[in-house]
Amino acid sequence: MTTVSKPPLPRSTYRHGDLRRALLEAGVELARAGGPEAVVLREATRRAGVAPNAAYRHFENRQALLYAVRSAALAAVARAMEDELAAIPQDLPPAEFARANVRAVGAAYLRFAQAETGLFRTAFGPSDDLKERGQGIPADAERKGQSGLDPFELLGAALDKLVSAGVLPPGRRPGAEFLAWSAVHGLAMLVMDGPLGPVVGPQMQQIGQQLLDMVEKGLCGE
Repeated sequence: MTTVSKPPLPRSTYRHGDLRRALLEAGVELARAGGPEAVVLREATRRAGVAPNAAYRHFENRQALLYAVRSAALAAVARAMEDELAAIPQDLPPAEFARANVRAVGAAYLRFAQAETGLFRTAFGPSDDLKERGQGIPADAERKGQSGLDPFELLGAALDKLVSAGVLPPGRRPGAEFLAWSAVHGLAMLVMDGPLGPVVGPQMQQIGQQLLDMVEKGLCGE
């Protein structure tokens, strides 16, 4: 089982010339502990060991800091997915390899939701990301993993592999990422904030695999 990749911990001391990084790391730790609502610029400056006014050279307001923290959280999700993908045997038959990619992306998403609940909520809180994609605005590079893809793009790449392997009919590909994402995210939220926590929480990965199997079969028309 792979481990969830975590953003770097904040430094204990602030080094001149690296204040933006120190503030961002402090913001990440605030989000990790309390979700997006906990990301407060004044508290981030306190943790960085500087006066509040110094922060405005790098983040004009709380929303700007929250956006940067959210990007870091999304990058952490992407790295968790990449770790899971890297563990897939490369010599699998094409169809099996493609299916394993989709399952790896979904499993990493659920594992991250359990292990890093605060960052998960921060990463997938309200935003205009999909609206911006529709307008052709490129995603923030800071929210991508080592592959240069963000979590949504990694899911899309996995689904494209299903098409290339002849598992997912091309006619079913448009919009498939929205259906798959909605199903897995719904399970994560019902476990984190809903009634399924006590029942499903201890066996999230097993239930998650059953859900991914159902999603895959539904998308492929099996």
